[in-house]
Amino acid sequence: MAFEIERKFLVADNSWRDLQAESVEILQGYICSDKKRAVRVRTAGERAWICVKSAVTDLKRAEFEYQIPLTDARELLKLCPLPPLEEIRHKVFHAGKLWEIDEFLRSNSGLVVAEIELQSEEDQFEKPAWAGEEVTRDPRYLSVCLYEKPYSTW
Repeated sequence: MAFEIERKFLVADNSWRDLQAESVEILQGYICSDKKRAVRVRTAGERAWICVKSAVTDLKRAEFEYQIPLTDARELLKLCPLPPLEEIRHKVFHAGKLWEIDEFLRSNSGLVVAEIELQSEEDQFEKPAWAGEEVTRDPRYLSVCLYEKPYSTW
């Protein structure tokens, strides 16, 4: 079984923009979600995935993600009950670790979140100066929650 362990932080300033970044536009929708699971479809540029995630327990959750044809993903996004989340994901390195910075668009505009995936819950990392308040345990910042209750409605 695959697991995801990640920590999330609000981005405190734009100094991360000075770093070399690989960026891609992401669309993601949720075919279904409840308190125990979510089924997500995501496109990132010309690639696509379907993913099933369990509910978060502390920092860890089960994650099953599979690449699918882009044409299938576009059709699956049409089955989602709401328009897809839109964001630009920037991949940057800090102190040898990959950080993903998500700039949300449309109804989540103004929200910028940085996350780091870890191998274990005990993994140590250096927090960059541009990473502000940690929001890992705040469910409002889960993508599925932003999909169902956008940042602009808070």
